[in-house]
Amino acid sequence: MFACRRLPSSSTFTPILTQPQRLFLQRSSRSFHVSSLKMVQTGDAVPDVELVEKSPGNKVSLAKELASGKGLIIGVPAAFSPACTARHVPGYIKAPKLKDAGKVFVVSVNDPFVMGAWAESLDPGAKSGIRFLGDPAGDFNTKLDLLFDSAAVFGQNRSKRYALVTEDGKVKSVHVEPDNTGVDVSEAEKVLA
Repeated sequence: MFACRRLPSSSTFTPILTQPQRLFLQRSSRSFHVSSLKMVQTGDAVPDVELVEKSPGNKVSLAKELASGKGLIIGVPAAFSPACTARHVPGYIKAPKLKDAGKVFVVSVNDPFVMGAWAESLDPGAKSGIRFLGDPAGDFNTKLDLLFDSAAVFGQNRSKRYALVTEDGKVKSVHVEPDNTGVDVSEAEKVLA
């Protein structure tokens, strides 16, 4: 692609670029930049990403669902994992203050069938009103910058454990576990207090 010629006074090679090659490099370097994601913060809008509920065809946008009123998004690393199943999500299901939280959703990087089965095992008949949504490719959690490298354990990157309190489509408070998977700052007792 690049032509080189030997300079008479030196034994080194210097690339000689054609005008189109120079223009291409100038334009490419101007348009190329690296920007890191920024973890979700108070005041951010809930991302408009399609999630799935119970089947791949049942699309749900949390941006639309939470556009008005109060809401809560509970992010978990994996359906049926020990801490998620024994402590984190049951804490919300049993919380007396859950009724004051508005619309409540559990989101995990899982398919809708797994999330549906997990929902039925934790909250038969959906008595709590919590809805369980799959984020199969992790797109929603990527927009929030809440994925972590967990392929060695789960086979793919997963969501950090978190809780986002929302109001009128905006994040009101952020509760992200510092170690990604522990159950402390995102616990129902602390988030719903």
